[in-house]
Amino acid sequence: MCKTVRTGRTPHPSLGSEAVSARIAVETLAARAVGRLSRAAGRGGGTTLPGKLLWKLDPGAVDALAAELPAGTALVSATNGKTTTSAMAASILRSRYRLAWNHSGANLASGVASTLLSARDAELGLLEVDEFALPEVMRRVRPRAVALGNLFRDQLDRYGELEHVAERWRGAVAALDPAATLVVGADDPLVGDLAAGRAGAVRYGIDDPRRARPSLQHAADSKYCLRCGAPYRYAAAYVGHLGDYRCDACGHARPPLDVAARAIELHGLEAASFRLETEAGSTQVRLPLPGLYNVYNALAAASLSLVLGASLEEVRAGLEGFTAAFGRFERIDARGRRILMLLVKNPAGANEAVRTLVEGGRPEVLVLALNDAIADGRDVSWIWDVDLEPLLERAQRVVASGDRAAELALRLVYGGLDRDRLEVVPDLGEALDRGLELVEPDGELAVLPTYTAMLRLRAIAAERGLVRPYWERATA
Repeated sequence: MCKTVRTGRTPHPSLGSEAVSARIAVETLAARAVGRLSRAAGRGGGTTLPGKLLWKLDPGAVDALAAELPAGTALVSATNGKTTTSAMAASILRSRYRLAWNHSGANLASGVASTLLSARDAELGLLEVDEFALPEVMRRVRPRAVALGNLFRDQLDRYGELEHVAERWRGAVAALDPAATLVVGADDPLVGDLAAGRAGAVRYGIDDPRRARPSLQHAADSKYCLRCGAPYRYAAAYVGHLGDYRCDACGHARPPLDVAARAIELHGLEAASFRLETEAGSTQVRLPLPGLYNVYNALAAASLSLVLGASLEEVRAGLEGFTAAFGRFERIDARGRRILMLLVKNPAGANEAVRTLVEGGRPEVLVLALNDAIADGRDVSWIWDVDLEPLLERAQRVVASGDRAAELALRLVYGGLDRDRLEVVPDLGEALDRGLELVEPDGELAVLPTYTAMLRLRAIAAERGLVRPYWERATA
């Protein structure tokens, strides 16, 4: 049974005495109608178009819609894992609140606006937000809580270097209402430092040196102290540059953890289990997703949910009952064979996908799909920083696909893949068919696509009746 929570939030000062004026009501009705027409015309799920219209008509309407949510809003942002983290948080919180949640992954300002437009009886806004859009969304929705996970090098042609995004985040956090709770991934030096001096901040991380890499990866991003520039020394490096770091020159180090994952066990490609330790107590969690990066996602979701009033038992139950977000370690039944789809979009995320597959003993057949649309990033040079070699040693056959299939194939050959094990099939549908042909009956095809390639592959699967369109995911 969902309960209504009143937070005593005051209307945004720009809204006047009424939260939603007659003008805004008309604008929202028009935008909602556009969403219905988009769905009826088969042009998509209406996950961004209504918000784009509302944003053009009156960006201040977003402020008003957010102010109407009785339990306020909570934001989730990170370079890697924000869709999975917000989905995990929804799994935990949906028994406590009626949610306005952008489950389709539409995380720009337009997607946030569309989510709020569709939130007719919602109590809490649970909003995944693009890392570059975060400052503007924070300013408008005035969140009750913000969870910031990590910053990795990603789409340099769109966002620039990490420090540019980090500086924007610093400004946004500095302007955040002191009453709002900030949740940060303490294992990321840039992100963990955002909570310095902020009362009530919650810091989460992994504390299990047994699961650390032997050394910092060559493609790690934050190797140098953000305060003095000296190299960090890592007692444990878990995912990319995430870990237990310390600068011997000035003393900047990972802060104490308020929420931690300890005693982690990795169960191949099926699950990961860990002891979740919090100030409210501890509980054992068996997460139905593999890999350390999903442990980080679970920590972020747990920390945010606890801040929003969830009990430790609700956190455990929500995480253990979680279903993978679309395209993020999603398994699809392909009528006698299975497709395992893992989104990859930057070196850190791709390296963890490779690591998880190799440690899980998979795959024999692999489809890699590289696109270079705006949402992927035009610059695809990042594929040379991905440690594909362990995966290529294991795979018997590899199909390279996507708009940049030729460049991808070149990277694979330079990575040591024999040419007689490589096929270049630029068309995504044909590549999927070829991959499935190469898999034995009852076998599993691993597919690692970039973002727009993932969306297209899922659309193909939906057209064939294998999955529902991603925007139809149930939120109740």
